[in-house]
Amino acid sequence: MNQKHNVTVPGLGLTFSTGSIAQLAGGAVNVNVGETNVFVTACVAQTMRPGQDFFPLTCDYRDKYAAAGRFPGGYFKREGRPTEREILISRLCDRPCRPLFPEGFLNEVQIIGQLMSADLINDSDIAMVNGASAALAISDIPWNGPIGCVRVALIDDQFVANPTIEQMFSSSLDLIYVGNEKDMLMIEGSADQIPEEKFIEALAFGHTSIQPVIAAIKELQKLAGKPKATFKLVGATPEARAIIERVVPAERVSAAIFGFEKNVRSNNVKVLKEEAKAALLKELGEGKFTDVDLNVVFEDLQYKAYRATVLAKGVRSDHRDAKALRPLSSQVGVLPRVHGSAMFQRGDTQNIALVTLGPTKEAQDMDGLTGGATSKSFILHYNFPPFSVGEAGRFIGPGRREIGHGALAERSLVPILPPEDVFPYSIRVVSEIMASNGSTSMASICGGCLALMDAGVPIIAPVAGISCGLMTEMDAHGAITKWTTITDILGEEDHFGDMDFKLAGTTKGITGFQLDLKINGLPFEIAKTAIMQARDARIEILKSMLASLPAPRKDLSQYAPRIQTIQIDPEKIGLLIGPGGKTIRRITETTGAQIDSADDDSGKVFIYSNNADAMNRAVQEIDALCGGGSQIEMGKIYTGRVTGVKEFGAFVECMPGKEGLVHISELADFRVRRTEDVVKMGDSITVKCVGIDERSGKVRLSRKAAMAELEAQKQAGGGEPAPAEAAPATQ
Repeated sequence: MNQKHNVTVPGLGLTFSTGSIAQLAGGAVNVNVGETNVFVTACVAQTMRPGQDFFPLTCDYRDKYAAAGRFPGGYFKREGRPTEREILISRLCDRPCRPLFPEGFLNEVQIIGQLMSADLINDSDIAMVNGASAALAISDIPWNGPIGCVRVALIDDQFVANPTIEQMFSSSLDLIYVGNEKDMLMIEGSADQIPEEKFIEALAFGHTSIQPVIAAIKELQKLAGKPKATFKLVGATPEARAIIERVVPAERVSAAIFGFEKNVRSNNVKVLKEEAKAALLKELGEGKFTDVDLNVVFEDLQYKAYRATVLAKGVRSDHRDAKALRPLSSQVGVLPRVHGSAMFQRGDTQNIALVTLGPTKEAQDMDGLTGGATSKSFILHYNFPPFSVGEAGRFIGPGRREIGHGALAERSLVPILPPEDVFPYSIRVVSEIMASNGSTSMASICGGCLALMDAGVPIIAPVAGISCGLMTEMDAHGAITKWTTITDILGEEDHFGDMDFKLAGTTKGITGFQLDLKINGLPFEIAKTAIMQARDARIEILKSMLASLPAPRKDLSQYAPRIQTIQIDPEKIGLLIGPGGKTIRRITETTGAQIDSADDDSGKVFIYSNNADAMNRAVQEIDALCGGGSQIEMGKIYTGRVTGVKEFGAFVECMPGKEGLVHISELADFRVRRTEDVVKMGDSITVKCVGIDERSGKVRLSRKAAMAELEAQKQAGGGEPAPAEAAPATQ
């Protein structure tokens, strides 16, 4: 979409356009990748809400069905609540943009991205992040950008920048890299057990790849950028700060938080806060200070306290050194009726994971609006109830945080799942956070892995997750002069620290990762240290996990469905399904087994059942129907089941999936007025094959002829011949 100003990124097929559309917005940019188009705007509120002490940044991305030439599904033909994909892309945009706003800037900022055109070749998530960067850069909103975003794939051991959706199916790495000219700002993605050294190479490749993007945004800024506006920055008044710091000096804050449990630390800080508030009331008087003064100063005091001893002595608030893990414990089989379960605990953080196995038809359908996979057979749902942090709060559906943490845990476990042809089940993991004090998403990975092993899922390798933090000291120009990376961060170390670097993997390599910062960039030296530090911690956690269950259980739970895979001629899949699903539904109903056919036209059929007899009967029926088994033979007598009653006669199933018609005139050796006078649905009757049409294959049966032949044989003294095996009766 060409506008007044257009800038193209060489080599990436990325174009930024602005100047003609949404001119009332603070910043408005079209981003084109191929024929995929994302329109992004950035606006700022001119006033701030009274008493506000946080920065309200909102990033919202929406897919538009019209972009792909489609109608929304459902009764209401309009886009509704944001999908998980839209929420994840919104978070992807929020996390690298947020740390670059000035400290104390609390005016609401809203970034809106809309998919306007989808070519089903190029995804829209990278375009959304780059569009937000460009919209903020050309706006009057104060922001320390621009930033650039790129997706990195690893295909045939070669890194590829911004691969197509089709190329990603062949990639062993999905890395989303965001950074500025100097440092990285955010990463997230998954990998197929990529070694740490190769992962670091991928980060370097990503950093090089974003530089043309940043250069293009700067060029756009020169062409269409607005002067940055000046906004009042929020902070504590000098008078209030002086009183609080005098009443509650740094030594008292440190004494309140060091060496105590989480709840004790919180209560100690509350006591100090009340003491400071009382001093403000006494010295300044009512109405001469606000809660903002109190909150801002106490944030600063705790910020300094949590990093003071770490940077000086390498000792943390719970007396651990920088690399030490909290106490670990795990237990499997904690719930009796579920297919698999485990409890994992690291310090105060506690997770219970539950696994459910089901047929492949239980796979999660995906919209596929921009291309890619249309379903997924592995799902991880993360739940964070208020009691996990000792609070009484709203207990509703998952929010953005829950969806984001669940997605991270899910993509970290996917690389170690067995191929579908080895283990053709749909798998759902539910992570219930029972207590939280940092790194609950990583606990979900550890607990989820153990629960999968407890369920008997033959995983490729056990996986564990750990989070690394960072404490820094900076000079007046914002350059890092001193730093320490810390392993297995507490909730407070995440809040008051500078980094949350989550890394999951096996002993062989990394499977999932996510980096979030509170500073303006992470130097590569620090990133490398954190990556290698996380590897050592991960191996230690895996040893603890495997002590509770060394390998996946050989047998599934007695409550999990068993599966048998059979191969039929792919051309007979239609015969198995039948018109409108009639045949496969009949087999399911009569045997009690669930039946799925593979979607890849391979001819594989999956049979699920907890009952061995039901499984065997379903296999026999499918084999007889599609496996080239026995056919109804001319002149042979069968005992079959009546499957249809009509005015002109009855349909009888002589063999599984093989039926013929007994005309009303062939039901008895006397005149039959109504078919129901002789047979009813589900009756078992003896018939003889008296004709097979060569062209249509239709079978003509006769009950009258079968009775006559059996009677003749009886009169001759030969006894009654054993009729062919009956079709199973209706259950």
